[in-house]
Amino acid sequence: MLNIQELFDLTHTLAGDYLVRFTYPWEALSGVKELILSLGPALEEKGYVQVAPQVWVHESAVIAPTAYLGAPCIIGPKTEVRHCAFIRGSALVGEGCVVGNSVELKNVILFDGVQTPHYNYVGDSILGYKAHMGAGSITSNVKSDKTLVTVRDENGRMETGLKKFGAMLGDHVEVGCNSVLNPGTVIGRESNIYPLSCVRGTVPARSIWKTGGVVVPKR
Repeated sequence: MLNIQELFDLTHTLAGDYLVRFTYPWEALSGVKELILSLGPALEEKGYVQVAPQVWVHESAVIAPTAYLGAPCIIGPKTEVRHCAFIRGSALVGEGCVVGNSVELKNVILFDGVQTPHYNYVGDSILGYKAHMGAGSITSNVKSDKTLVTVRDENGRMETGLKKFGAMLGDHVEVGCNSVLNPGTVIGRESNIYPLSCVRGTVPARSIWKTGGVVVPKR
């Protein structure tokens, strides 16, 4: 379930041709900035406007006057960026997304239909098609001891070589309010995370992460 193809429908992002080059999604994190810079100029023929240097926003997107759009970034069609959102840069935000009040994005790919509507921090992460983060839920992207992030599953630990790596959310993942996704978390497609959870490691597709870290399959 760690492979890109198992987590994401790549037809729902401008990054599809880029992501398909990799086996594991975290391998793509180091190139997000360069990806955006390569995509941006060509988008100006597809309804995008360069509203600031290296910042491309689709003409149908709604950007609140108090939102900050740091370069480079791409904001897709019919996406809403609400008041006091802070896009620090290297953010590729797809179509029909919500980047809400006081949400902070940094070095991320948000597939189409992703919702981060209230007080979320999403850093060094990829959120799949129609993934949703409840109010106050965050991705923690650096370990407390500052060592390199590993991904843990039933087969053991996989080295990523990354100091900064938040979470990979498969398509249609639901994260409950005020949950923390620890560095190196990978959540399979259509899984749900209970509110107030502290998640680490991997969560299989179509599963429920319950209180205390109990994981059960969906019925």
